[in-house]
Parts: sequence; structure tokens; C-alpha cells
Amino acid sequence: QVQLNESGGGLVQAGGSLRLSCAASGRTFSRYAMDWFRQAHGKEREFVAAISWTGYSTYYTDSVKGRFTISRDNAKNTVYLQMNSLNPEDTAVYYCAARRVWSGSYYDPSIQYDYDAWGQGTQVTVSS
Repeated sequence: QVQLNESGGGLVQAGGSLRLSCAASGRTFSRYAMDWFRQAHGKEREFVAAISWTGYSTYYTDSVKGRFTISRDNAKNTVYLQMNSLNPEDTAVYYCAARRVWSGSYYDPSIQYDYDAWGQGTQVTVSS
């Protein structure tokens, strides 16, 4: 079983950048597709980005396309979320999650994806 630990959150001004990291324990990290989610205060959790086992395939929700980049380093058991041009609407707790099945470069909220692990979350606050 993989365990996940996010870091890199913080307070940043609008237009700024942050890079989130999600470190995984265990030897099977490269067998997991990885997703980033976020949850703003009082709102439902929202999918942000996904990356395949190898890192060759990625997918983003429309609101972050062109601003966020998901990547992974399997040698370091880490997945990253580079966030640029941040705006106050990006304020949320960000979570990483691991799933074994990669069905393609898309995310369908109507599908019950089977996640093996979730991180504890890291707070991102963007001031205007």
C-alpha cells in the first residue's frame, strides 16, 4: 500500500507561483497513476490534474489548463504540481491521490475511480 504526503503549499499573491510535491512511500509508486484534487472552503472536492504511470500522459481540468503542470519523478517517488499565474479562485486545500487504473487522458466525475491512497492535503492561499 502506498502512503502519500503533500508539501509546498503556502500563501502567495495573485499572479505568483507555487510547486506542490506529493511524496509516496513504497516500491510500487511507478504502478500508480496520480491525481491532484482541491477543495475550497465550503465547496466540493474538485479534480485538478492527472498523470499516467510513466508520466507520458496528462490531463487537466479546464480552469487550470495552461497554468498548471503535473509531472512525476518515479526515481524519487514524487509527483509535482507546478502552479503558475495563480488567482484567488485557486485557494483551496490540495490533495494528491493514487490509483492503479489509467483509462486514458480524461477525468469523468461520474465514474467511481478506485483510489488506493490519499494524502493529508496542503493549503494553498492566493491573495488578491
